[in-house]
Amino acid sequence: MIRPSETIEHRHDAQRWALTLAYDGSLFYGWQKQADGTATVQTALEQALSQIAGTQIHTIAAGRTDTGVHATAQVVHFDTTAIRPQQAWVRGVNALLPAGVAVCNAQPVDSRFHARFDAFGRRYRYVLQVSAVRSPLLYGRAGWIHTPLDINAMQQAAALLEGEHDFSSFRAAACQAKSPQKTLYRAQLGGRPELITLDLHGNAFLHHMVRNIMGALVYVGNGRLSVAGFADLMEARSRLKAPPTFMPDGLYLTGVDYPPHWGVATPPPPEWLWSGGSAL
Repeated sequence: MIRPSETIEHRHDAQRWALTLAYDGSLFYGWQKQADGTATVQTALEQALSQIAGTQIHTIAAGRTDTGVHATAQVVHFDTTAIRPQQAWVRGVNALLPAGVAVCNAQPVDSRFHARFDAFGRRYRYVLQVSAVRSPLLYGRAGWIHTPLDINAMQQAAALLEGEHDFSSFRAAACQAKSPQKTLYRAQLGGRPELITLDLHGNAFLHHMVRNIMGALVYVGNGRLSVAGFADLMEARSRLKAPPTFMPDGLYLTGVDYPPHWGVATPPPPEWLWSGGSAL
């Protein structure tokens, strides 16, 4: 039987574990657990972990993903006094999880490791289908636009994103981040004309930042916004004149960066996530 929740963050007999997760965000209402029991990734994971541990488990993730947003390498940590082999936290937990989420790796880590606060970089990929007809096989797994796009203009605009900027123009009204100032180490548009990928690697991201960037780049691609206009939008530091937030379907959290001394590394995006092929 699962005992009432207890705080074991500072107990000396507790072991901290780090998990790498993959999930289909279209099957959940985001990552974060909700009081009304809504189906979220965190709720499903904690229920499965608690059954294996025999006591209530609380998890902390590297980042909270929204409804419809996927992950190939989300990182989570939790503490437990239960002594279980590594495979219990992988195969055992997976046997109890619903379809759409899986633990890919589990490892014991130092009690000082923190999945969120120790992360110095996060990686996202947005996959966009460009086709007159939306493929039913990509529904929920790729964004979609039915009109042709000027890829060259989109690449020029994406290049402007790299570096440290005030990203207020791509920030959701409900964003709770203390500062809109973030650094993008990489912003690259690739893939193929009919299936475009946008890879963003930054120190941190604002609420809806990737989807808002994608929405603006689509406007550049279809001629509703020039590259110079995109630059002006960044300088404006306001959502008031920005294009609408793009659909979540094609957004994937693909990796989290940690200092090497923690020994926690996430794999690169899997090949099936449209990462192959020549650059545009």
